[in-house]
Amino acid sequence: MNRRRWAVVIAAVVVVLGGGLWGLGVFDKLTQGGYDDPGSQSFEVDRIVEQELGQRPTDVVVLYTAPAGTTVDDPAVAQKVRASLDALPGTAVAQRVDFTQQPALVSPDRTKGLATLSLTGESADAHQSAYAEIKDGLAVDGVETEVGGQVAIEQAMTERSTGDLIVAEAISLPITLVLLVVIFGSLVSAALPVLVGGMAIFGSLAVLRLLSLGLEINTFAVNVATLLGLGMAIDYGLFTVGRYREELAAGAAPADAVRTTIATAGRTVAFSATLLVIALAGLLVFPMEFLKSMAYGGMSAVAIAALLSLTLLPALLSILGHRVEKGAVPWRKREQPSETGLLGRLSDAVMRRPVWFAAPIIAALVVLALPLGGASFGVADEKQLPPGDPDRVTAETIATTFPAAGTNTATVLLRGVDQAGVTEATRDLGQIPGVIAVAPKGQQGDVVALTVPLDGDAASQQSSDAITAMRALDVGGEVLVGGFPARTADAFTAIVEGVPWMVAILVAATLVLMFLAFGSILLPVKAVVMSALSLGATYGVLTFVFEDGHGAGLLNVSPQPMQAGMLVLVGAVVFGLSTDYETFLLSRMVEARHTGLSTRAAVRVGLVRTGPMITAAALLLAVVTGAFALSGLQSMRLIGVGMIVALLLDATVVRMLLVPAVIRLFGDRAWWAPGPLRRLQEKAGLSEVERPVLEKV
Repeated sequence: MNRRRWAVVIAAVVVVLGGGLWGLGVFDKLTQGGYDDPGSQSFEVDRIVEQELGQRPTDVVVLYTAPAGTTVDDPAVAQKVRASLDALPGTAVAQRVDFTQQPALVSPDRTKGLATLSLTGESADAHQSAYAEIKDGLAVDGVETEVGGQVAIEQAMTERSTGDLIVAEAISLPITLVLLVVIFGSLVSAALPVLVGGMAIFGSLAVLRLLSLGLEINTFAVNVATLLGLGMAIDYGLFTVGRYREELAAGAAPADAVRTTIATAGRTVAFSATLLVIALAGLLVFPMEFLKSMAYGGMSAVAIAALLSLTLLPALLSILGHRVEKGAVPWRKREQPSETGLLGRLSDAVMRRPVWFAAPIIAALVVLALPLGGASFGVADEKQLPPGDPDRVTAETIATTFPAAGTNTATVLLRGVDQAGVTEATRDLGQIPGVIAVAPKGQQGDVVALTVPLDGDAASQQSSDAITAMRALDVGGEVLVGGFPARTADAFTAIVEGVPWMVAILVAATLVLMFLAFGSILLPVKAVVMSALSLGATYGVLTFVFEDGHGAGLLNVSPQPMQAGMLVLVGAVVFGLSTDYETFLLSRMVEARHTGLSTRAAVRVGLVRTGPMITAAALLLAVVTGAFALSGLQSMRLIGVGMIVALLLDATVVRMLLVPAVIRLFGDRAWWAPGPLRRLQEKAGLSEVERPVLEKV
């Protein structure tokens, strides 16, 4: 690294910046689709309706309100609406039905009328392009025109997501740089993690652009890549630059300091990044493309941030040498953290009374998790937009005035059912709680389609129970149920079925990698339990705020069921970050233990040496993710608030108090592993230290 430092810097800059500039094109490829399970019954119903019945799904709904004193039946009003719709290009609109053709699309007071449009194209991206082509031509002079429908909502969410990304970066980057200057006391040292973070974001954009050539990439993938690319690069930069400066302060030459940094902090960064990438890879077990695309964004950002921290950053440190201290600020402290300082005294207090610290902390985390027991789960619909948003208001008006045109409408397909069976099915469907009406939708051969609007919200338990009851009908043939409420139920089922597999991946990866790193049986198990406690408490707080509504007014969000997919994402990230901080803390403890220190002394050294960095890293990442809590989208606010809560809990109470207390209770058993496993770990050669820690207790 020291010999080829300039080559490394030039290669990294050329590859990452060049790829990033090309990757900026990914913004034109992003979609709001991918929330459905492609292997579900509801997905099959949509295919049959479109391919066999020739009916395309409604993508855009236009609501017309007649001028005061008139109705939509007035010839002047109807003629204007028809002329506007007739002018829409056939390249964008595949099918259209309006209130002049279908009396059911007129409100009871005759003042409002609807038009439903099916757009050309087969993909969500194609629908967005078609919508962009007609959007400006939907307004009718003299007639109040409001536009809703799934595609319109998706575009509104995409626009907000993109705008929120710009705002988040504009807010978080300057604050982060200032905090880094305060933490490092040097402008040059502070600039290095931000530089790596920016390049990590650029690099992840290139990866997402490449993936978008063959995969559907949800717009949130870029938000996740930005959040984790910047956040983890800063985390890794803190530990890498901090260790380098520590070696310099101890009298090492710059070249030797770089080598030691890579061998210690660099190895820890590699392990931490691997754990976080595997945690995010757990999202790939779910069939929904939006979760997979967020996994792609997060995995690429973390991997690139780690790669740059292990190559570009050491090369820059080698070039800078002692000049890494340039731009020192007046308040800078040159002395190293003292083991007799605040953290040292805190460690001693925990070591003296570990039960007094561990018991109340565990109890408090369990209490924080209790609201999760009453949680329910929603979907990505108009309620993700803030209250009062025009697109949300339009969607709510349509759902209230025209229930059959709202999103909470099921499609029931009867195949191989005779006329008596169709009559029976219609009667039985109408008796299911929550069903508003049953109307014919179409027929082709032995396939009969019925439209069944439901009362309330598509993500409610009542709607889910109604879908289950519909699928249980026995009318002498095959019954298939689709539509938005069915897709919602199927997606939730897919998430529930995938969660055990995701948990198994997270737990197995943590146990294996942390054992290979530290050569201990108990430490990896403890790490899993600590991460689970942090995650449970975080979920409980999110339920308390976003569903139960406590403090929802301060965040300008509507209390409602939380989006299950976003909770899964938060779970993967929080679990990964928890083990990330655990790895940094334990690496110094194991290193100190290897030198012959007692368990008490090793814990003190680890806490004193890494405590300030872990706290600083959590604070900086909270700033980066906290900017997303300002988003207009409720799902992004949920991620932002969830990350802030998790980071504050994990990096302070859990890592600084609970982990040392538990290790004290373990005593020397904390470092133990059976002989065969110890030898396996030594043979792997991945230990954080050159020789194993104590084999006997």
